[in-house]
Amino acid sequence: MKKSFLILVSLYIIAFGNTFANQNVVTGDSAVAEIIHPENTSSDGPYIYRHSDSMAIVLYFCDGAVTTDSFSVIDTLKFRGLCADSLNEYIIPFVVHSVPPAKYQNVSKIFAISDIHGEYEMMVDILIKGGIIDDKLHWIWGDGHLVVDGDVFDRGDMVTECLWFIYCLEQEAAKAGGRVHFILGNHELMVLRGDNRYIHKKYLDGIVKKSRIRHEDLYGPDMELGHWLRSKNTAEKINDILFVHGGISSAIRKKYPDLDGLNNSVRRSLDLRSLQYAFDEESRLLFRSNGPFWYRGFFEEREGVYLKDDNNSIDSILNQYGVSHIVVGHTGVDSVISLYDGRVFAIDVPFEDLGTLQALLWKDGKFYRVNGSGELQSLK
Repeated sequence: MKKSFLILVSLYIIAFGNTFANQNVVTGDSAVAEIIHPENTSSDGPYIYRHSDSMAIVLYFCDGAVTTDSFSVIDTLKFRGLCADSLNEYIIPFVVHSVPPAKYQNVSKIFAISDIHGEYEMMVDILIKGGIIDDKLHWIWGDGHLVVDGDVFDRGDMVTECLWFIYCLEQEAAKAGGRVHFILGNHELMVLRGDNRYIHKKYLDGIVKKSRIRHEDLYGPDMELGHWLRSKNTAEKINDILFVHGGISSAIRKKYPDLDGLNNSVRRSLDLRSLQYAFDEESRLLFRSNGPFWYRGFFEEREGVYLKDDNNSIDSILNQYGVSHIVVGHTGVDSVISLYDGRVFAIDVPFEDLGTLQALLWKDGKFYRVNGSGELQSLK
């Protein structure tokens, strides 16, 4: 797979030019968080191919064609965006992305959003109104933690912008003593595994069609965003709160008594081919209805698959993982709400109807809904 991808990229370098290897050699460890989205929504990029430890190839789709540049790298990749992305400068540490911890303690404040689905402007809007970033899109939340509880991919037409913004904000937050958590959702899973049902036509008719590179290969293990995404967890515990995209079924709870086991098993299974997946019982559990990406049992029964949870089953999950609360996305709710007497918080709101995202805020031991105006509303 890597060889065929390299051939395609090399052909585009020859065809479109603008190749200047060895002209961009930089060192350092910083990242730029101010990603200015292009007015021309038909453009797309960057997609960064880690060709080797010392060379990167950057792809864009603009003006109906694929444009590429190659860069020599010492320990950091630095380049200015192309085409409609020319206002942005990217400074990317060329490192192996380490797997983040699954547990965090003594966190002063937590802000959580989910199910962004490529709606870049709505994401930025709620983060500004929540006081997480300023109007220049820089981190201003100090040692606070931001949780993106899955589903950045699919449906919308600014997925690439969302991903790069989160990528850069993650590094900016860390420098300020804070943290950005990216929890994998079912749509991350779908894209990484080649399920294209919900991808916006902008991507399929644009860079995928013109480059002849499959969409999932644009997020493959050798691509910068793909490499980064594969380092992310499926579930994390922050203070006494468990964050997972869909939920935890009884089958998952019994199979995985600790979060590290769950996260590592998902990572191992992400790139299984269809034949391997067909005969891998563990992967089928993880990636089907009872798995942490698709489970809706906190909200409803699925006949023949699982019953709707009750207080007892929720308590079993809480006790298993040593938490007092669970935060989930995936299943749409009218607004951010608490369920099961404050044990569960649901944060996937219908922004298509509301015209805005909402968020969940935890501080000083209390939970709040952050509405589209940035107002705090206490949750019991």
